[in-house]
Amino acid sequence: MAAIENHLIELLPHDDRRRLLDSCEPIQLVLAEVIHEPGVATRHAYFPVDGFISLVARVDEHPGLEVGMVGREGMLGSNLALGVEIAPLRALVQGAGAAWRITAADFQRELARNAPLQRVLARYIQVSMSQLAASAACLRFHQIGPRLARWLLMSQDRAHADSFHVTHEFLAYMLGVRRVGITLAAGGLQRSGLIEYNRGTLKVLDRPGLEATACACYAADEKSYAGLL
Repeated sequence: MAAIENHLIELLPHDDRRRLLDSCEPIQLVLAEVIHEPGVATRHAYFPVDGFISLVARVDEHPGLEVGMVGREGMLGSNLALGVEIAPLRALVQGAGAAWRITAADFQRELARNAPLQRVLARYIQVSMSQLAASAACLRFHQIGPRLARWLLMSQDRAHADSFHVTHEFLAYMLGVRRVGITLAAGGLQRSGLIEYNRGTLKVLDRPGLEATACACYAADEKSYAGLL
């Protein structure tokens, strides 16, 4: 894991970073694995390196809706930094890959003595709150095509690759729309030469074009993160 690191860990001074990593274990995030469910005690915090995780809100009998995404720019388990044992969202691995994992008890012990980690996580939590609020507005007001373009950009950022595996069914689940809506939106992006989609493998062909097509929420999220972290 030396070549690519979690960005929050990278921001820590050397000694604080080393002490945190000494309490962590390297793991592999498995595609489609549910890391935790809402209402269940958080047993571990995760710092993704080249895997990434969807945060899914579940309402009544509905299957769920993605409201956030965590990759190497962030962490899963920030509720522990607030002294809260239970997280409100489902955590589903969207992209397989490496991550650092630390038990809840070890994380809270390290947080108590690691002032730089406290400062970094306070800023990250502020960014996450802003992005969750923006996500709610995006879901309500923006059309499927720009939302899909934003989702693909977010996934590409965290996959560290131009190609990744994703189905229309999964996209419909993540964006909370019918599969036919995803088919039409993805078809439009493909006809415009922005993406290539074949048998579950999606490839980004024109990133600047995809950025121009995405709703303004993508750029706003990037600006928010860069401004604080």
